[in-house]
Amino acid sequence: MKKDVVEDIFSQLEDHLKCSEQNWLMGAGISYDANLPLMYPLTNKVKKDLQKSNRDIYKNIIMPLLNELPESCHIEHVLSHLGDYAALAERTKDKKTKINSKFVNLSTLEAAHHSIIESISNTIRCGYVEDSTGETIKEGSLTQPIVCIKEHMNFIDTLFNYASAGIYERRKPVNIFTTNYDTLLEDALALNKVPYWDGFSGGAVAHRTLKYGDSLPTSGFRANLIKMHGSIDWYLCDRGYVWRVRENDQYPETTRRVLIYPQATKYIATQQDPFSTQFDLFRKSLNSQNSNILAVCGYSFGDDHINNEIEFALSKADNRTVLIAFLECKDHIPACLEKWRNSNFGKRVIIASTHGMFVGNKGPLKRKKSDDYWWTFKGVSSILKYGCGV
Repeated sequence: MKKDVVEDIFSQLEDHLKCSEQNWLMGAGISYDANLPLMYPLTNKVKKDLQKSNRDIYKNIIMPLLNELPESCHIEHVLSHLGDYAALAERTKDKKTKINSKFVNLSTLEAAHHSIIESISNTIRCGYVEDSTGETIKEGSLTQPIVCIKEHMNFIDTLFNYASAGIYERRKPVNIFTTNYDTLLEDALALNKVPYWDGFSGGAVAHRTLKYGDSLPTSGFRANLIKMHGSIDWYLCDRGYVWRVRENDQYPETTRRVLIYPQATKYIATQQDPFSTQFDLFRKSLNSQNSNILAVCGYSFGDDHINNEIEFALSKADNRTVLIAFLECKDHIPACLEKWRNSNFGKRVIIASTHGMFVGNKGPLKRKKSDDYWWTFKGVSSILKYGCGV
């Protein structure tokens, strides 16, 4: 392909990233440089914690569940599986179910669920890094956390103070969807003085006002932050209210039930489920007859629920949403992306990968001869600020 044609395609990518209707989907990968673990290291950390503090739960609940699941499963899959068992136990007369041929009480399943959530929350608050063999390299504590916000600050600063140059007045609020439990994106928005909406009303202690069916604000804010899997500072009270609460606060009475996905079935009534509301907002944001982008960073396309929403939106005949996936894919492109880029809407699928850029079924188009790291969180910030030139 001629050099000027390739340069024109890269220019089109830059133009897409200046679109006045923007949606970003962020996954665990954006917090890697913040000293927060990806899903598999997080799973290892939870297992280590439970082996130390709740050996009976680890031996009688967690390990049997892991043995039932595929080797590729991680801690969210374990929580989902645990929730299914809790639902079965809740429906039985004696509030029990069988795991590994042994009867287990519902209260024991709930204790296991609570222990996992507590481990996840503490790990995200404190920070944790391990090597490729699963050995701990460094680990923070509640008094000395090692979590770093530098790259989140850089991204938000770039997105709102550089990439929006010349389009500030006509750009709608940027919708930032994240599967992460940490609070780094909202902290970075606040520290960069970017007014944002997240469905809560209040300050450090706030109550959730967003209801299912509501739409995202289109004015009054520069960003809408939608945490699709909940947050380490979300708590659920027995009356069904969702609160955002500081870690050490003893009020309101929430029974300290951290609200991150997936929850044990009994904890959430359908009409109060914040996760279905978050996904409804995601669905609405992807259905647009105007120029609209979904830019993805740090997400490896391993969540079927999210992938199905993206595919459904892109496949609609009148939809103009363009998917831009910043993705490592060093060995192979995820199956869903491979399917989409070779479909009838493939021209609206752009993959910025280690080996170059794919546009539909064409590519890779290379910016540089060696591996390209523009797919990283830091790399995406660089593209927004400086463009695709190397």
